[in-house]
Parts: sequence; C-alpha cells; structure tokens
Amino acid sequence: MTPTGLLQGKTAVITGGTTGIGRAIALAYVAQGCDVAVNHLDLPKDKAHLESLLAEAAAVKKRNPSAGRLAYLPGDVRDPSSGRQLIEFALREFGKDRLDVCVANAGICTFADLLGEESEDEEGHEEEHEGTVKVSGHNGANMYSTGVNGNSHRVNGRLDWVNGYTNCHKNGSSHHRIAPLTLDLYTNTVRTNLDGTFYLLRAAARQMALKQHPPGGSIIGISSISALVGGGHQIHYTPTKAGVLSLMQSAAVALGRHGIRCNAILPGTVYTQLNEEDLRDEGKRAYMQGRIPLGRIGEPRDVAGPAVFLACEELSGYVTGAQVLVDGGLFVNLQ
Repeated sequence: MTPTGLLQGKTAVITGGTTGIGRAIALAYVAQGCDVAVNHLDLPKDKAHLESLLAEAAAVKKRNPSAGRLAYLPGDVRDPSSGRQLIEFALREFGKDRLDVCVANAGICTFADLLGEESEDEEGHEEEHEGTVKVSGHNGANMYSTGVNGNSHRVNGRLDWVNGYTNCHKNGSSHHRIAPLTLDLYTNTVRTNLDGTFYLLRAAARQMALKQHPPGGSIIGISSISALVGGGHQIHYTPTKAGVLSLMQSAAVALGRHGIRCNAILPGTVYTQLNEEDLRDEGKRAYMQGRIPLGRIGEPRDVAGPAVFLACEELSGYVTGAQVLVDGGLFVNLQ
C-alpha cells in the first residue's frame, strides 16, 4: 500500500509542470496532501496538457478530500523574475506564508552537430518543447542518437544516447541529417536548463531562509543521467545538466545552516508524450530496454516517487547534496 499524507499541508512550486516528469511530480505531491503551483509557457499546444492536468488533480481531490490543491501560472523560466513570481503566486493563491518544496524541472534539449554548417532554412525554426521555451530544433523525439542509416552508434566507447526526461529531439526521419549546433540553440539551452534553475533556486532560497520562520525547506533540481556522461550530439546540453547537479551540491553547502536541503534527481530514459511515437519503433525500444538492467524504460511516475522522498522531511531530513539516479540501472551498464 502506498503511504499517504507524506506532504500534508505543505506548499510546493514546480517549473515545467504540465507534462512529463514535472506533471507526474505535481500529481504525486497533490495526492500526498501538498498544495502545488506549476508554471507553463501558455502555448496553444500546452492548453490540452494543462486542462487534463487540472482534471486529474480535481479527480485526486475528489477521491481524497485531504489531497492538496493545484494552481498554475504562465511563465518563462528564462526570465530572471519568473522564479520569484511563481513563489509569490503560490503563497498568495494558497493563503500561505511558507514555501516547503521547490522543484526546478523545466528543461530542453535538441540533438545538434557541433561541426554542422547552419543553412538559411534552419535559422529561426522554432519547436516547442516540454513545458519550457521555444528553441531551434527539429521535430520527432528520439531516445538515443542514430546515424544517418538509422543504426545506433557509439562515441568514445559508449552509446551516444539521450535520456527520456529531456525528450531530446532530432529529425524523425533517419535520412535527414542532424541540425547544426547554432549559437542560438546553445544560448537557449543554457538559459533554460541552467539559468532557469538558478533563478528559481535563488528565489526559493531567499524565501526559505529569510522570509519564513522557522527557516527551511527542500529544493530539488531535475538534472539528468547525461550530467555524468558525454554525448556527441549533446555538447550544448550535457554541461547544463552537470551544472544543475553542481548547483544543488553548492546550494546544499550554502543553505544547510538554514535547514534547507538541496538535492538532484538524475532520470535515465523515461517515456513521455513527446517520445511515445518514436518508441513505437520496436528496434529502438528493444535496444534501450536491453541496456537497462531492470528491463524496461522508465515512466514519469518512477521519478515522482524519489521526488516525494526528497520533499518529505520525515523520510529524507538528513539527505542533502545528494544525486539520486533514477535510471533502472542504465548508468552502471554503460561500460
């Protein structure tokens, strides 16, 4: 039986919370009695995800009256004020004076070729990514990198793969080349994944340490297994996820005296709505499953459980500066 009430009466904010892992964490928190405010870009394609999220949260509340509430606020994590605005909104919306949990989840990625030459038809192309921002890229989610012939390949002896949390993109047709790594793509990736996490972390830290009594709380950064390995088509991406991990470690040192715990979750390959169609390719799915010791690709709810654990003071009150791999054993099987 799943424990309940682990976050009863708590308040949390989550960026990129309408789809994928952010959504799963939001619903898990609500089920555990936590009031949750999520942000999203308010894009036309996001409307259906937002509506279904609100419906699911309402259904949870109907089944369990002690469940938490869910609220939402449009926002772009690249905006330095977005973190503060989300926190102020959550406290105002729920009538609280305390922020207990902060989850920096929003992130983007595209496959890109460091040596590729940018052409005119590739400039300015925008693709909307999971609950975050628009970046240059191509359509079609892929779970691992493929060569022009569609076969997986290795870089420096390892599979050049991409974890499902970020839903990294490449052109869905194997005969198309991977887009070049442009300066705009690099900048957008850094601004979203690393800067966006910092802006939220800073706002949460100031609230938790300086504006509430007693001080304290839990800050969780959704990093990636890619923080620990390289990727030939991820040169712009892996440093941002390593940066998120490092941010959480340094914040743990800086904020521990205020009773604020800071930890990172590193998801491996996880199903989301953006890669569902791509994973219908039996060859790709079978390959990835074969690399994972637990024998299956992860689901967003697999990450939600560890996020509840790290949010709950009773369960993880002595855990800070940690990195929690949620990958089914993939990392230890990459040798």
